[in-house]
Amino acid sequence: MSELSILQVGVFGLLLTVLIERLLTPRPALRRPLSCWWLHAGAWCVSLALLYGLTARPLFSGVNVLLVWLLIVMVSNAKYHSLREPFVCADFEYFSDAVRFPRLYLPFFGFGKAAALAAGFIAYLWAGLSFELPVAGARLDALWLGLTGMLMLKLGHRRAPPSFDAEADVRRWGLTASLWRYFWAARTKVDRNALGSPFAAPVAIPAGKPLPDLVSVQSESFFDVRELWPGVRTDVLGEYDRLAGEALARGKLQVAAWGANTVRTEFAYLTGIPGERLGVHRFNPYRVLARQGLPSIAAHLKAQGYRTICIHPYDGSFYGRNKVLPALGFDEFIDVRSFNAGQKAGPFIGDCAVADKIRELLQDPARQQPLFIHAVTMENHGPLHLEQVEADELPTWFERPLLAGMDDLAPYLRHIANADCMLGKLRATLLDHPREALLCFFGDHVPILPDVYQAIGAPAGDTDYLIWSNRRQPGASPCPLKVEALSSRLLACARDLRTPAAVAGVA
Repeated sequence: MSELSILQVGVFGLLLTVLIERLLTPRPALRRPLSCWWLHAGAWCVSLALLYGLTARPLFSGVNVLLVWLLIVMVSNAKYHSLREPFVCADFEYFSDAVRFPRLYLPFFGFGKAAALAAGFIAYLWAGLSFELPVAGARLDALWLGLTGMLMLKLGHRRAPPSFDAEADVRRWGLTASLWRYFWAARTKVDRNALGSPFAAPVAIPAGKPLPDLVSVQSESFFDVRELWPGVRTDVLGEYDRLAGEALARGKLQVAAWGANTVRTEFAYLTGIPGERLGVHRFNPYRVLARQGLPSIAAHLKAQGYRTICIHPYDGSFYGRNKVLPALGFDEFIDVRSFNAGQKAGPFIGDCAVADKIRELLQDPARQQPLFIHAVTMENHGPLHLEQVEADELPTWFERPLLAGMDDLAPYLRHIANADCMLGKLRATLLDHPREALLCFFGDHVPILPDVYQAIGAPAGDTDYLIWSNRRQPGASPCPLKVEALSSRLLACARDLRTPAAVAGVA
């Protein structure tokens, strides 16, 4: 193999990084601030220098860095296709999650594509190490290249505030500069007192009438799918309709995520803090911010004497919930270990099994405290295109034949019908419950159904919510709400239960 100098590889490879970036969706502008080009070039030089210093093989090092760059671009495009958001700095953590929980990630990238890339990369590693000879004096050249790259990064490292609109920042700055500036923004200390949680004020323990039990259910990918396509049977959400007709509050819910990123909605609901106040932490508030402990509805209710329990029937370490939820004020976290394989509905624990667990907790004869139970369901989690529905099952959920490209809607309807069944179970449990109780039910985001949306159009992204009482069913007109206001609305309904007017109404 003819020898290439590290200078030749560096210059030619840098040009290739620009060409690879042109494959990105959304495509960044070539006319961008000079500081962004310094960051782009500096990141390339430092990455190349590190690998060249280890291997002493210039071509091998250059191609490896280019392959990593191409992988990030491909992952970003897959994410944008499904979630309408490009790759951000917080997403690097998902590479390890993709190894631990491959079903949740690799299907959106493509199992075949991932396998081909892995095989090709292994073959390339063997060929590069076997046929390219090490270059004498490589470490000294790598040192100079690395120092040059760090100088470029220094020139580009300006206090240019990101908008934290990931698409807009990538378009105006390019991918490297966006990742760099988000990385440093994540290391800026956050004034937690300035986040403005409605639960930050001290809590006075109320006296008098017993406190009601509170149950909230964050339903995976739930929204009123009947609004998406008129061919969906209206009775698919019959239990939801019944509770909505009896509800204290209901309507459209403006959530913090589109298609995925459940923890954004989860964090907003639990803390009452809108995403725009979080800066870079809006992309994954559980990664750093929430682990430090913040005011939340759970901590607020705990101070009033409630026992606070969270149920999520999946691996407790996913998103670090086993560390985050105690920091947010939960006394107990129940994960997938409290369920069994017979309770699955598809690949995940079913919604009806979660309803049974909630009933078990509410009916525990040994408990003495009022309960706040927050459940985060898992059954309707994608990827839905891996599931099959037989043709003879379709009339259960559809009034007309599916159009081309709509196959993934069938497994979604099968699971959403189970979410509706869960609501029926919870309603029956709470109607028989000796204590007053409130149920808050809402969707975390719309589902990932790109082929369906291409065929019939995409939803706006809002989900649906309701707040229901087992003692009062007055019915309420629809009222739109932001997710960060929903937990406060639940507490307002709970306070109303304790007023003399409410008591008189029950009597």
